[in-house]
Amino acid sequence: MHTDAVVRTALVAVYNLAYPVDKPFSYIIPEELYETAVCGVRVIIPFGRGGRKRAGLIIGISEEVPSMKLKKIISVADSAPVLNDEMMQMVFWLKENTFCTYYDAVKTILPSGMNIRVNEKYELSEGNILSSLTSEELNLVCFLKNASGKREFDEILDTSSSPEKAEIIRSLLEKGVIRKISQADRKINDKFIKMIKLTDYYQKNQTMFRLTPKQQQAVKLLEENGSASVKEVCYICSITTAVIKNLIKSGIAEEYSVPDFKIPGEDDYEPGVLEKIQLSSQQESVYSRVIEAVLEETPKCFLLHGVTGSGKTSVFIKLIEQTLAAGRQAMLLIPEIALTPQIVKNFRRLFGATVSVIHSNLSLSQRLEEYKRISAGMSKIVIGTRSAVFAPLDNIGIIIMDEEGERSYKSDSAPRYTTSAVAKERCRRHNAVLLLGSATPSVESYYYASRGIYELLELKERYNQSALPHVEIVDMSIERASGNTSEFSEVLINEINENLKAHEQTILLLNRRGYHTFISCSGCNNPLYCKNCSIPYTYHKANNSLVCHYCGDIAAPPSECPVCGSTVFRQMGFGTQKMEEQLGEFFPSARILRMDADTTFSRYAYEKNFQDFADKKYDIMVGTQMIGKGLDFPDVTLVGILSIDKSLFSGDFRSYERTFSLITQVAGRSGRGGKRGRAYLQTFMPDHYVLNLAAQQNYNDFYEEEIALRKTLIFPPVCDVCVIGISSVSDAAAAAASAVVLKIIKDIIASEKITFPLRVLGPAQSSVAKVNGKFRYRLILKCKNNKATRDFIRSILLKTAEYREFSNVNIYADMNGEII
Repeated sequence: MHTDAVVRTALVAVYNLAYPVDKPFSYIIPEELYETAVCGVRVIIPFGRGGRKRAGLIIGISEEVPSMKLKKIISVADSAPVLNDEMMQMVFWLKENTFCTYYDAVKTILPSGMNIRVNEKYELSEGNILSSLTSEELNLVCFLKNASGKREFDEILDTSSSPEKAEIIRSLLEKGVIRKISQADRKINDKFIKMIKLTDYYQKNQTMFRLTPKQQQAVKLLEENGSASVKEVCYICSITTAVIKNLIKSGIAEEYSVPDFKIPGEDDYEPGVLEKIQLSSQQESVYSRVIEAVLEETPKCFLLHGVTGSGKTSVFIKLIEQTLAAGRQAMLLIPEIALTPQIVKNFRRLFGATVSVIHSNLSLSQRLEEYKRISAGMSKIVIGTRSAVFAPLDNIGIIIMDEEGERSYKSDSAPRYTTSAVAKERCRRHNAVLLLGSATPSVESYYYASRGIYELLELKERYNQSALPHVEIVDMSIERASGNTSEFSEVLINEINENLKAHEQTILLLNRRGYHTFISCSGCNNPLYCKNCSIPYTYHKANNSLVCHYCGDIAAPPSECPVCGSTVFRQMGFGTQKMEEQLGEFFPSARILRMDADTTFSRYAYEKNFQDFADKKYDIMVGTQMIGKGLDFPDVTLVGILSIDKSLFSGDFRSYERTFSLITQVAGRSGRGGKRGRAYLQTFMPDHYVLNLAAQQNYNDFYEEEIALRKTLIFPPVCDVCVIGISSVSDAAAAAASAVVLKIIKDIIASEKITFPLRVLGPAQSSVAKVNGKFRYRLILKCKNNKATRDFIRSILLKTAEYREFSNVNIYADMNGEII
């Protein structure tokens, strides 16, 4: 359509476009859609030369004289905007800061249950002329007219097993007998309750109506309550739905629908418990400073550094209580799904039904339900993992990030955002406070606090003056020399035995799941590699299978080596399954709980297992890092840390920081109930300074060592690091593309006379060269994350897309992501 008249147009972000072509496209809004086609709603549009129907989001509307021929929006998929103004701005923010598409941003913000897909269906045209049809066409039309419903109608038009039928349908389309329509279907539809109320007409003219006895009962109930659900009226009045239908038919009552919200937490609420929480003097000091900033309604970021067991959660609770009292809302972010059952149960006990929870272990319908409750203003507190940072709260007073340095707060798929960065942006828009809390803050956060960018707050003592656990380093080289070939040192075995006698609980950390970490051939010494990845399989004894922990591939143990044909294999390494088995041999009467990714498939496994451990149904809990942080079990007095050395050399510049954090945090699970705790750190590197500082729980000295190293090597926080990742099913294509990316970088630097600080490392193969069938290369850019740098990186991605020979190569940018 081309006209000199002013028309209303919409800027539409089209779904599922590649990054290089992802931009808003202009469409004319037909007059009949003026009221519904508004910013924030999703629409069906024709896209591309063929006019294929696709979904998109309206991100802008204007009145203009089109300078070119524009297509029209076909239909509107939503009855109201799915994104409010703030969330719309967050879409733009994500696109600018994380190099993602509009679609990537929208699907991250909205729960998956709200995602739509465009389906093309057929329907019979009205007033069609049948005289020109062949007998086959008439026969098909006859079947369509007599179809008993939509499903049968679609089945009649199914062409999957009949090419001849496809030709008949094409002919009917051309003759206008049937037409193709496009509609948007949601994954999960909203649930509604059927309600009933008396009509205005009846209430003004009651004398005109003669009611049966059953109708009188229903009318009396509605007069007393104003409205009720159809089910409630039928149940209370002991009537059938036929009575309701007659009331509606007679104009006495009218039916309408309201969203069906489940209200979790109502039964958990315990009045008066919140008031019993008393803060210590140092907790009160932290609380007073933060709540002062919340009430000032000025954006501010605090870093709370508190030793394990110092009572950070109690401070969080009191801050949230006062924030709600001020008429605002609160968000508590946690790093692990494993932590949610214990925390959510506690918060619902304190705050009742006003608490919502968001994490990936919820079903699609559960996540949608929580999203709707938050949007409707029914929830004032949101607790969840990384994705909860996008919860649609409209009056945020405080966002709390517990264990803020955890790597799980960084998204490793588009949009590749850092949760703290999103939280800062939301706090800026809401004039809210961001509180970052941890016993082991990230080096970046502590650096910003030391420079005054964040305000540092500290809790230096455990609550009620209880002592930190005593941590002892056990040299496993001495154990081996003395003839102990097991993974458990003699001192740890003795301590576990003492705990069992005292009816106290033990936690053992081994950050490797499975039984054997790998199996190798005795003939050629080659490990059994995953067919999709350049990483060995891990043996799982529970199902006698080889499992790849990168792509999830499962294979049966081979009878002979695929390289040399040998039938003899060596089983090496030690995982949580083998640990559980050996503990059973050492302590036959002990009740052992294993917590790792293999035992927590069920949506409710975390909650049940942790509750059982809290109820002392188990004596020993073994597991991976999911048991290492944030959990509070008063009867745990012993912690064992096994095989931690490998984590020091993971290939990432943060490996020392993560090792220190994990040791400090898991040791801190001990001695939280009044009794002195103890922890044993088994290592073959007893003199390593990171392990010794972790055993001393000396964060300040660790930070000084680590920041000196980062400054020398130029790593965050003294700079930012952007990873340009390249992956392809072809190793040669990935290598060639990485070389082209380097050339493009050099060309842009020369042509645009780039002067800002920049160091480029690579290209090189990633530490794990192949994952899930794709070969991986990377370049590392040491830079400063500002607009000029982001524009530079964006230019690299767009220039690379001009090379058509790399159309099957995936190239992305990840600011401050993993460099391994």
